Amino acid sequence: MLKIVCIGGGTGLYTLLRGLKKFPCELTSVVSMADDGGSTGILRDEYGILPPGDVRRSIIALSDSTEDLKKVFEFRFKNGSLKNHSLGNLIITALSEIEGSSIAGLKKACKLLNIKGIVLPSTLNNVRLCAELEDGQIIRGETNIDIPKHNPNLKIKKVFLVPEAEVFRESEKAIKEADIIIIGPGDLYTSIIPNLLVKGLPEAIRNSKAKVIYVCNIMTKHGETDNFTVSDFVLEIKKYLGIYPDYVLYNNMEIEDKKLLENYAKEFAFPVKLKNKIKGINFMGFDFTGNPVLLRHDSEKLAKAIIKLGILESLNSQEARAKTKYN
Repeated sequence: MLKIVCIGGGTGLYTLLRGLKKFPCELTSVVSMADDGGSTGILRDEYGILPPGDVRRSIIALSDSTEDLKKVFEFRFKNGSLKNHSLGNLIITALSEIEGSSIAGLKKACKLLNIKGIVLPSTLNNVRLCAELEDGQIIRGETNIDIPKHNPNLKIKKVFLVPEAEVFRESEKAIKEADIIIIGPGDLYTSIIPNLLVKGLPEAIRNSKAKVIYVCNIMTKHGETDNFTVSDFVLEIKKYLGIYPDYVLYNNMEIEDKKLLENYAKEFAFPVKLKNKIKGINFMGFDFTGNPVLLRHDSEKLAKAIIKLGILESLNSQEARAKTKYN
C-alpha cells in the first residue's frame, strides 16, 4: 500500500485529503503551524497551544465519523463572547488541556473523529511567520501576510519563522518513510512554504526515497503570487526546499465562465498558466476544476491523478528491481 505524506495547510490540504482518503493508501497530513488569525490566533495566544485551525480541517477531511459529528466540529459561533470561535478549535484546546499537551490533544481528537490516516504538526515550536517585502519592510504574522494591510503590489522577497523551528520527529519519520510526498495545493507563502522553513523538514524530503509532487494553484493570489506562472511557483518551492519536485501537476482546463473570472479579477486573482517548463521536471496538466462557484481543485479529480501517478511509479520501481535481479 502506498505511503503518502501530504504537506501544507488551509483549504488546499483539506481538499487533497478529502479526495485521497477514498483510495487504499496510508495517509499522513503534515500541517503548517504558522496560522495565527481569528479563533486560532486567540486560542494559541491565550492557552499557549499549537494553532488548531489547520489541524482541525485535516481531521475533518480524514474523518470517517458521521456527518453530524463533523458538522459539530466545524460549527462556528456567530454571537456572544464566543463569536467567530470554531467549536472544533475549542474542543482541540480542551483536549490539549485534559491530555497535558498539544500533541496529545491532537491525537485524542483524531481518535474521537475516527480518522483514516494520521495528522501531525510540522513542528511543536511556537512560531510566527514573517515576510520581507521588496522595499525591505517586514510583515509579522501569517494573517497579516494572508490579508495584507500593507501595499499588496509590493512583492514578497522572502519569508521566515521567528523563532527558528525544529521538525516534529514523527513528521520527519513519516516523510522519510513515504513513497509519495505531495506539497500543495494552497497559498504559497502562508500555507505551503511555512512547512519548508522548519529545520529538518526540507532535509527529510531530500533524503526520502519518495517521489515529490507539487500541486500548483489554479489561481494567483493578490499580495502573494501576482502574475505568477506555474514555473514561478515551482522556482519558489525549490528556493526553500533545495530541490525541484519530480512532478508538477497543474490545471490545464480553460475556464469558460466569464462571470466567474470577472469576480476573481475584482480581487486581482487570475488563472495560473504554464508558459515555460523547467528542464528535468515532469509537468502534467489536468482538468482540476469542479466547483461552479469557486475556482478550487476538485478533490476527486486531484486524488485520481495522484493515485494513478503513484501506481505508475510503483510499477516502474518494481520493474526496475526485477531487471536488476535477473540481469
